[in-house]
Amino acid sequence: MIERIDIIGLGALGTMYADFFTRSIGKENVRVLAGRERTLRYRREGVTFNNRKCDLNFCISEEERTPSQLMVFAVKYGSLKEAIEENAHLVGDDTLIISVLNGIVSEDDLGERFGYDRIIYCTAQKMAAGKYGNAAECDFMGEWALGVREKTDIRMANLKKVTEFLDRAGFPYVLPDDIMRGMWEKLMCNVGVNQAVTYFKGTYATIQAEGKPREMMQEAMRETVRVANAEGIDLSEKDVLKWTAVVDGLTPEGEPSMRQDAKAGRKTEKALFSGTICALGDKHGIDTPVNDIFFENID
Repeated sequence: MIERIDIIGLGALGTMYADFFTRSIGKENVRVLAGRERTLRYRREGVTFNNRKCDLNFCISEEERTPSQLMVFAVKYGSLKEAIEENAHLVGDDTLIISVLNGIVSEDDLGERFGYDRIIYCTAQKMAAGKYGNAAECDFMGEWALGVREKTDIRMANLKKVTEFLDRAGFPYVLPDDIMRGMWEKLMCNVGVNQAVTYFKGTYATIQAEGKPREMMQEAMRETVRVANAEGIDLSEKDVLKWTAVVDGLTPEGEPSMRQDAKAGRKTEKALFSGTICALGDKHGIDTPVNDIFFENID
């Protein structure tokens, strides 16, 4: 039975999840893991979620010895390798791992390092969160879409352990029939929405109106569909239109996380978005001109 959870990464999502579980299952059962310097800064400065100061259990990774029961990676992809090695000693025989990172590659990085049986595939969805300095904001927490890549007995048993824990904590989740399709669908959305808004230095309003930004957003999605099909994932034009409709319902002045990162001078996640699609396009001989433009022009 899972009774404790560890959060690695204190961006918008990490802060939101750490705050939720701390209030739900108790501070003593939630570790926010980071290196010494970062942890001391958190303890000194604190963090807030929706203008409320969080009472979190900040722990220095290298000083912790109790193995993790459920380890949630919520760092940016560029920091994943460091986070993996920083916390590897806390992965015990029974530790289960979730990544809420964007894209479709972090689970492979974690699976190759720690073994795939312990990896619960996850898409964090239906929320729009932001982090500004030490302040995280999110109007709606959204949910986790969870699953396993292959439905073996041990992986399904591990998935059940996680959902039972989430049920006790009151955390929202769904169990799609095909988690890999769900992850590709979110990647398709991010490839179009996040990159188009960032490339045109705009907001959601930029892609809600007819014009070049909206056209490039949709074409980037279509390139993702073609690559996904070559990878055995059955995305289609219906998915492009579905997510375009979702975009049209977003707050016009809002911004995706990639745009927030670009404005703050932080490294963006283009490697997870256009980088993935361009590389797989090359692999399958599929042209990806819009994603080529995004990858070449977004920092």
